[in-house]
Amino acid sequence: MALIITDECINCDVCEPECPNEAISQGEEIYVIDPAKCTECVGHFDEPQCVAVCPVDCIPVDPDHPETKEALQQKYQRLTAQKQNG
Repeated sequence: MALIITDECINCDVCEPECPNEAISQGEEIYVIDPAKCTECVGHFDEPQCVAVCPVDCIPVDPDHPETKEALQQKYQRLTAQKQNG
């Protein structure tokens, strides 16, 4: 599953630079996660880095984007290939 940032976000700016897929960006009011780019750090780290650094625990799994670990791994491989191919 992709992750989502809830409205408890305090805009502390620590999550965005931690995302290896550049899935996190500043939204209109709070940071947002692009589910097409979020792999929960599968392929990069053992745990989602945004969750690890978030001081207010406002980044749960997004129930609207269910994905298995295998699907996340495939997404990671696709995103990595796109970066390498420019």
